[in-house]
Amino acid sequence: MRYIEPHGHMVSRTTDDYQAMVTAGCRAVCEPAFWAGFDRGSVSGFRDYFRQLTEYEPARAAKFLLPHYSWLCLNPKESEDLALARDVLALIPEFLQRPNVLGIGEIGLNRNTRNELTVLEHHVELAVRHDQLILVHTPHLEDKLKGTRLILDLLSSHPGVRPERVIIDHVEEHTIQRVLDRGFWAGITLYPDSKSSPPRAVDMLEICGRERIWLNSACDWGVSDPLAVPKTALEMRRRGHSEDFVDAVLYRNPVRFLSQCPRFRVADAP
Repeated sequence: MRYIEPHGHMVSRTTDDYQAMVTAGCRAVCEPAFWAGFDRGSVSGFRDYFRQLTEYEPARAAKFLLPHYSWLCLNPKESEDLALARDVLALIPEFLQRPNVLGIGEIGLNRNTRNELTVLEHHVELAVRHDQLILVHTPHLEDKLKGTRLILDLLSSHPGVRPERVIIDHVEEHTIQRVLDRGFWAGITLYPDSKSSPPRAVDMLEICGRERIWLNSACDWGVSDPLAVPKTALEMRRRGHSEDFVDAVLYRNPVRFLSQCPRFRVADAP
């Protein structure tokens, strides 16, 4: 079996995780910028983090023969300081031509505040101006539906946004069809205690179809499983889905989306 891990926060994982992922059939891992567990207080902190994503982490993954790609942004949880956000966004173009950078992400909303929406607008404008792919984080739990609506309206109102170049991540049963109906890609996140379980993910695939959908683990420093994607293949097989179905969802779909960035390459891509 082959698969892509399109959303994993590998700076928070061990080298054992890299080895396990490669053994399970992972062909590439993609790492969005995310919250560090605390609010960074300066542009210098973000510069160092972007260097970690574009220099150190790809070299660490390469020791296990795993291509590593990254996305860059200021996380929604750090959007309340508008002055810092402005300075961080001004820094990002300096890194956009690094060989492993896929685009802008994971941007989005956390508590659906006015400042978060302002910074989201600035990120979208930055992505459009530099012709970058976009990866969007939707809020958790009770704020997800409202936040998803706000995000979809903002993206749809921007004349430069092409929905086929945007993936809305962390969708659940009450948001996935809204995302697909607007022409965007949808990401289903597999968490042990929240977001979606393998049975729920396969339910969504059976209801909504497999087009423009990928699965990811979003593994980080919390309770998460870097092997959640290949483990979900077992649930697909239990329900009688073909190997072509499994390969389409776990490998060909993410390759199709990510290949819109010319820097993304996997050896056995179709």
